Amino acid sequence: MILVFDIGGSRIKAARSHNGSLEPLGETATPAQDFAAFTAALAAFHSTESAIAISITGVVDPATGRIKVANIPCLDGRNVTADLQAALNRPVLILNDADCFAIAEATTGAGKGHRNVFGIILGTGVGGGLVLNGQIVTGPGGYAGEWGHGPVVHDPAFACGCGQIGCLDTIGGARGLERLHKHLSGQDASAEAILAAWKVGPSPTVTRWLDLLSGQLAMVVNLIGADIVPVGGGLANDHTLIAALDAATRARILRQTDTSLVVPATVSADAGLAGAAAAGEAKYG
Repeated sequence: MILVFDIGGSRIKAARSHNGSLEPLGETATPAQDFAAFTAALAAFHSTESAIAISITGVVDPATGRIKVANIPCLDGRNVTADLQAALNRPVLILNDADCFAIAEATTGAGKGHRNVFGIILGTGVGGGLVLNGQIVTGPGGYAGEWGHGPVVHDPAFACGCGQIGCLDTIGGARGLERLHKHLSGQDASAEAILAAWKVGPSPTVTRWLDLLSGQLAMVVNLIGADIVPVGGGLANDHTLIAALDAATRARILRQTDTSLVVPATVSADAGLAGAAAAGEAKYG
């Protein structure tokens, strides 16, 4: 059996995984400032599992083992795999949460049975994870599938938290949609209100959003040969929006198809646990 965790800045969710079946073990607050308290929180769930797999809102550099995680200061900059293995006396596998989402969708969700799965997040911002031939792709620095960053949006070109100007992340998520609407109309509105108005009549904001995202997504699909693109995050709950993004993207890719490409994710809110479990059982099972 594998002990799995989904770790965010405020909560730690735990489960036990055995042969693809998840047994929830509960959750607790994340001790973000104190590493000893953090390891104690994980150890409180441990019994006889042979290994641990973790989904976390951070990225581990495979060259150094050090993690970059903005919202858990006690982990940031640590060789966290080695430190946790020493503290918990078990093998530990740590994965980015977007990668876990992609793994979950590829193994048990909308991407099951597909060769190449590009799982994307349209939440507060834009993220992604890439599964090719059943294997998660991890590049230099631990990054792969991060289509939300790079200076690709020139009108409007907003400053991004990563330090660049014009990243898709600045307009692609829910907050980005609101920012784009403010830029185009001069009015503040929530993402929910913008999308509700679009369903009643034409929306320059949503039209521009679809144009910007579908163009970049089509380029990525052409590059990696994705069979399917499951979408998670808050905006994925609007199936009308995702269907429109699917149509716009399929109109721009080289492979012409009538089969849906961009689809809502089907794995539940436990995608982090499910993805970590699948990766952990593949490595340690």
